[in-house]
This record gives sequence, C-alpha cells and structure tokens, in this order.
Amino acid sequence: MSKLIYIAEDEKNIRHLIKSFLEKEGYLVKAFENGDLLYEAFQQKTCDLIILDIMMPGSSGLIICTKLRAISNVPIIMLTARDTEEDYISGISLGSDDYFTKPFSPVKLIMRVKAMLRRVDMDTEQKSIESITIADITICPEKFMADSNGSDLKLTSTEFMLLTYLFENQDKAVSREELLNKIWGYDNAVETRATDATVKRLRKKLSDAGSSVSIDTVWGHGFRITGQ
Repeated sequence: MSKLIYIAEDEKNIRHLIKSFLEKEGYLVKAFENGDLLYEAFQQKTCDLIILDIMMPGSSGLIICTKLRAISNVPIIMLTARDTEEDYISGISLGSDDYFTKPFSPVKLIMRVKAMLRRVDMDTEQKSIESITIADITICPEKFMADSNGSDLKLTSTEFMLLTYLFENQDKAVSREELLNKIWGYDNAVETRATDATVKRLRKKLSDAGSSVSIDTVWGHGFRITGQ
C-alpha cells in the first residue's frame, strides 16, 4: 500500500512542487495551505509522514509540531525560509526529525523522505528484539517504550531508534555517519545536524529522568552509551 504524506506549506508554488515530486514517486499526498488544516486532517486520518513549513498563516509550524508530538510519533520534516540556529534548535527540540532550509532541492527532499519512511519500516522490524537494560534504563522494542526506573521517557520514534541502537552497540563508540545511515537511512554525503540535535534532546530527557545512563561524546568519532 502506498504511503500517505501530508504537506503544510502556504506558498502555492512550493506546495504544488513538493506534491508533484512525491506523487511521481508513487506516494499518496494531501497538501494544505496552513498547519491548522493539516492538524485537523491528521486528527481525522493519520498519515505516514509530514512535511511542515514553519512560517505560515495561523498557527506556526512549531506550534503544529508540538501539537502533533503530543498525540503521535509520525515522522516530521520541517521547512523554513530562515537558516538560523534558533529556528533549527526550536524545530528539532520540539520533536521534528529533520529540517530543510529554503531554497532546497526537491530531489534531495524526496531522498530524505524515502530514507525516513524506510526507517519507519525498520521500527516495525525492531519490535521483534527482546528488551535491553543498562543501569536504570530498560528499552522494550515490542512496546516501543523506554523507561527509567519504571517511568516512561516519552521518546519520539527517532529518539527511540537512536537510543536502542546505542544500547545494542554499548561496547563501542558509534560514529555520526553510522547513526545517520542506520537510523535516518541517509548516506554519508547528507549534510544534516539531526544526529547531534537528537542526541542533545535524548541527553536532556535522560537527565530530567534522573538516569545514571549518559551518552558520551567520543571526540573525533561519535557517541558511546555508558551507565552505572
């Protein structure tokens, strides 16, 4: 069955361009001129992935992202005309999975969409793996949950996949390139700060939960999970 993708973009030309490129790849696409309409539609019928502009009439993409994350782990790619650190941090910290700055290549966007949807399929396969425990953190793929001392960490799908992969490879340092490939499905040529931003978000959730598990940076290489 074809994957269903929702787009919220107030610029008509960009909205139609993205829609046509996705439809040529065989996806079912519903395009909306603002985020409020997309959120309304999502409440009626969920989709497999969302492409969400930040600056739109009505509720901003950041507000819509927050509302979506309260009810779903659907993959979200955010678009913005402003390439600022503040926009990037805001989008990622609210739970989006990746970020594109306008102008962008539609071909590269489609590549990211394909990779992200492949990762969703990987999530399903991952659920057959038994639970893993390090210190006070237990990951249960079957339930798609990670908890600290019995308290749910409330991870997004990307955070859950990344933490699970680090747990499975706890005896070694994992490079950013490996994480991009295994979690996002991107090749090494993709330029994105998604890995570092997701790790930062995970660290905060672990810290807020009072966990003794930490994600250490291995300088010049990547990350390693540690716990006492």
